[in-house]
Amino acid sequence: MTKINIYCIGKIKEKYLNDAINEYSKRISKYAKLNIIELEDEKVQNNNPSNIKDIESRKILSKLKDNDYLIILDLKGEELSSESLASFFQTLEDRGIGNINIAIGGSLGFNEEIKKRANKSLCFSHLTFPHQLIRVFLLEQLYRCYKINRNESYHH
Repeated sequence: MTKINIYCIGKIKEKYLNDAINEYSKRISKYAKLNIIELEDEKVQNNNPSNIKDIESRKILSKLKDNDYLIILDLKGEELSSESLASFFQTLEDRGIGNINIAIGGSLGFNEEIKKRANKSLCFSHLTFPHQLIRVFLLEQLYRCYKINRNESYHH
């Protein structure tokens, strides 16, 4: 069974978002072992934006081993359809990559170090969304990928 680690900067405070996260996590558990790791976000007050991106990106990088497969969600990443995303995840599975790490940065995004370290960079939309909401989008799309790849109803 594939293991998916999702590294997130910041905690979810809104009950409705936590409810959606819990629902999709439960659905995904049928297909993969899912871990959501929340890392503390940095306060903007006395810090400049590039310092914040460095600190938050390094928190994620410190959790990874050298050969871990890393996908980052970034505004400059590749946009895929749900079918293409499902195909991408199927390819990872076919290649024997059973431990997938996905990172959702803080509100300021990632530094260059993590962008260079990433095996894949994905963009869900060029619209701006709160990074807490992106976690729900990601989980829903992961669930959709599993349903598509197994020809199970949900997608249509």
